[in-house]
Amino acid sequence: MKTIINTPKAPAPIGPYNQAVLIKDTLYISGQIPINPSTGELVEGDIKEETRQSMENLKAILEEASMTFENVMKTSIFIKDMHQFNEINEVYGSYFDAATAPARETVEVANLPKFVNVEISMIAIK
Repeated sequence: MKTIINTPKAPAPIGPYNQAVLIKDTLYISGQIPINPSTGELVEGDIKEETRQSMENLKAILEEASMTFENVMKTSIFIKDMHQFNEINEVYGSYFDAATAPARETVEVANLPKFVNVEISMIAIK
């Protein structure tokens, strides 16, 4: 049995999907891009700000499911330019304790939804 997780504190889905799905104790969070949920507008220009907004969107979804970044077991980061890896990694890393950080892959892609520069998805376990 799955439970759909949605919060107005993160951007509404831009397609036929939900922000997250909880199955038993496992939360699957859809990829989050840098949309400010208050305005519905993209955060553009600075990759650190884009990454921070994506992480804040993920944080809001985790909180809606009564979880934190400590519950995150796996992340996937999709970026348009691998040359921005260090800047993205700096912001991403500030949300985790290095000793207990989740497993992760980072993949450079040709394009992302709304042609943003970064998208991040997560799997968390209670």
